[in-house]
Amino acid sequence: MDLKHYQEKHKPNSRAEEILRYIGPGLLITVGFIDPGNWASNLAAGADYGYLLLWMVTLSTIMLIVLQHNAAHLGIASGLCLSEAATKYLPKWASVPILLSAVMASIATSLAEILGGAIALELLFGIPLWLGSILMAALCSWLLRSNSYSKLEKIIIGFVSIIGLSFLAEIIMVPLDWGAAAKGWVTPSIPHGSLLVIMSVLGAVVMPHNLFLHSEVIQSRHWNLEDEAIIKKQLNYEFLDTLLSMSIGWAINSAMILVAAAVFFANKVKVDDLAQAVDLLKPLLGNSAAVLFAVALLFAGISSTATAGMAGASVYAGIFGEGYDVKDPHSWHGVLLTYWLAVLIILFIDDPFNGLIYSQMALSVQLPWTIGLLIYLTSSKKVMGKFANSTRLKIVLGVIGVIVIVLNIMLLLEAFGIMSF
Repeated sequence: MDLKHYQEKHKPNSRAEEILRYIGPGLLITVGFIDPGNWASNLAAGADYGYLLLWMVTLSTIMLIVLQHNAAHLGIASGLCLSEAATKYLPKWASVPILLSAVMASIATSLAEILGGAIALELLFGIPLWLGSILMAALCSWLLRSNSYSKLEKIIIGFVSIIGLSFLAEIIMVPLDWGAAAKGWVTPSIPHGSLLVIMSVLGAVVMPHNLFLHSEVIQSRHWNLEDEAIIKKQLNYEFLDTLLSMSIGWAINSAMILVAAAVFFANKVKVDDLAQAVDLLKPLLGNSAAVLFAVALLFAGISSTATAGMAGASVYAGIFGEGYDVKDPHSWHGVLLTYWLAVLIILFIDDPFNGLIYSQMALSVQLPWTIGLLIYLTSSKKVMGKFANSTRLKIVLGVIGVIVIVLNIMLLLEAFGIMSF
């Protein structure tokens, strides 16, 4: 058999190669599933309420798949990211307040990521939280400015994935009540006093800045915008990417709550310190758990802080009708604004764990504005042409929006003592 015939016989499957070309944006978004704020929310959910709040992970992930695909849909069909499209197609009195609120959501996200990294530095080297926060913000500012993050991306995702897999492996090693877990995944329940944790889980899964980031990453690839058949193919492959990536996120989120329920809730241990998660990893990793957890937390903090900075910069640049380009003044100013306002807030936080929880809750409060913006733009034929949302998809997106708004109203009513849930 000659070389040419051998190569022809064993050439890679062209369809598989084509699918792999579109895999990536969703995985980058999935980094947010195991960021420090997410860890805190899941630990609180499992430790305080056992299996009862697993339903929120399921519901949030379903909503996330629909919303993230819709955001990517916008990037593919229009060639614009969410913030650029808002500036182009909305009047300033509407677009600017919404986008500024999205910048604030990116700052809340950065607060959690920077704080998580600072906690890791404190665990590893005894560095005070305030100094660790400054070091985290400075490092990630440099990574984005120098474009070094793209080189570190695969290493960071790989390392954080190991910790995620550790949680998945641990569910085999701890005594779990699978019947209660199965019921918890599909049965909505709001135990007394749990609304703040529910909203923090929602905010930790459906993160407003990730909707902006997903559309930015998609449109930055400059995919074909002319050929209708190619656009349809891109949309199908992107949906596979989103479905796969978000399902991985659901599994890791669920595993964190399951293990926290088995280790903390079952033993009536109250969690008020992120470092307690070390106890979750000890059965699997032994005495090295503390160091490995702290290193993983540091890498998770770095990766998610970098993506939060990219999202904040993308939104801020979008206010001026520009896409993300860290060398451009508007994008760079967006990075600095996102990071250093977060650091300023951290300096006034007394309880880091509660700071993480409340930052995630703040994301869920902003979420209705981002969802409303997304639905408006992707339903507009002026923006999307033939690829505008179908009536069925509009209904699905509308239901998601109503669920988020109702949960926010319940949270506000409870916060002001009007009603208790």
